[in-house]
Amino acid sequence: MKHDDLLASNCAIERTGAVLGERWVIAILRAAYFRARTFEDYQRRTGIARNILTERLNRLVDFGIMERREYASGPQRTLHQYRLTPAGFDLYPVIAAILTWGEKHTGLINGAPTELVHRICGEVTHAKVVCECCGEELEPHDVEVRPGPGANNPAPPWTPETDRAGSR
Repeated sequence: MKHDDLLASNCAIERTGAVLGERWVIAILRAAYFRARTFEDYQRRTGIARNILTERLNRLVDFGIMERREYASGPQRTLHQYRLTPAGFDLYPVIAAILTWGEKHTGLINGAPTELVHRICGEVTHAKVVCECCGEELEPHDVEVRPGPGANNPAPPWTPETDRAGSR
């Protein structure tokens, strides 16, 4: 199965993985959350080859995770910024969870290289998944998975075009 074939799956995790699971996408999103804006910012913060970075940024724009905004125009070329969209901001808990997992399980014996500080209370914090109804932390053994309303009515393959049309 090819990576993009997952876009046709009737599984939200597989469809998401088809976009986010590509090499370098997480690094680009990390840079966006750390305030990268221009192509040069992303290239400097990730070290990704320019052609690959262009391809990945375009894909994130196509899928509505980032948007390209013109910020300077001249006779030689137009310059753009790449900004997170609301869909991109919705990925923040995923990135924070990856950070928390990485701090715990990837051999950072000298401590975390970065910390998340909650600006409201000033404390260092870590990602947690909690029930939106009761606020309790969710653990895999506390959750039952059952068919949802789309289980027997699969959605069409996810493409940038169908996403903009609102079919999710």
